Amino acid sequence: MSLEETVEMLLKGEGLEVTELHFAPEHKKPVTRKNTCFAVCALIFNSKNEVLMIQEAKAVCLGSWYLPAGRIEDGESIEEALKREVQEEAGIDCQPITLLQIQEKGPSWIRFAFLAEKTGGSLKTPEEANADSLQAQWYNRETLPKNIRKLDILTLIDAGIRYRQSPWFSELQPVDLPCDVVCQRLLLAFTSSDANPENGEEERIWLLLSKDAQLPVAASVEAQTLTFTAKQLVKYCMPSRYEQLSVNTCGILGVQHNGRAPGQTDGVCLNTLVLLEYNEEEEEISLSSPPKPEDAGFRWHEVTNQSLRTEILQKIEEGSVLPVQSI
Repeated sequence: MSLEETVEMLLKGEGLEVTELHFAPEHKKPVTRKNTCFAVCALIFNSKNEVLMIQEAKAVCLGSWYLPAGRIEDGESIEEALKREVQEEAGIDCQPITLLQIQEKGPSWIRFAFLAEKTGGSLKTPEEANADSLQAQWYNRETLPKNIRKLDILTLIDAGIRYRQSPWFSELQPVDLPCDVVCQRLLLAFTSSDANPENGEEERIWLLLSKDAQLPVAASVEAQTLTFTAKQLVKYCMPSRYEQLSVNTCGILGVQHNGRAPGQTDGVCLNTLVLLEYNEEEEEISLSSPPKPEDAGFRWHEVTNQSLRTEILQKIEEGSVLPVQSI
């Protein structure tokens, strides 16, 4: 498969098998519920635009309200975990519409938030209360319960309402591909910011590649997983220029997960769009070409295919990618 075909596939939200790590300063194989926590969260709306909420049964948050959410269990796919958690906590069956946001907290906590729809079942009543939840109810955004467990779900609810009204990225589902670590495949782009369209100059774009002409796959490091890994890679291969550069994670193009074999295939690969720029104050540096990698394992490749270049630039400029939130 050519590089152009690979990039096209990733831009569409598809996946690609992880065959090697090009950058792995610190990594470990994930074991679900032990050294790595993957979780799911569901945003489900009814015809009245009310959101599904569940009342917590856990002692630490007894009686508070939250979205249906919970950890992925051993042997589960992300979608299977979503359906199970919603059924256990809310009493209904659901079908995912799209991944809506990926949230993280620290080095080993990643939650996949979905916009989903009810397909069957009935809301759990107080009479059906158990260890999973006390009950489930539909709530309007303006009249949410006062005792919400954590306010982080408010931005999720707003994102769900916004997406239903006007989607800003195409519907995206996890791809069933095994991976033994937590890593990111980086579509790390540099654009020439000194192009002048009025003079007929087109913006140029480069992608960082490994020495074998592949998009680099980097193991997640012990820090903010989704925003820190690309920075560490840039710092590693361009150390003398790192302080002059800004590494901006635009968002997630796709999620790859299998989960069938705990400790072997329950890792996750996040195909991530990253923009590398010079800091604004670096006025003496030429903005027409990317900084040269100082490690022989990496090089820049200029994208000359017009339609592919346009597609990448649109993703960057319009932000039409799955957003990441650190909480």
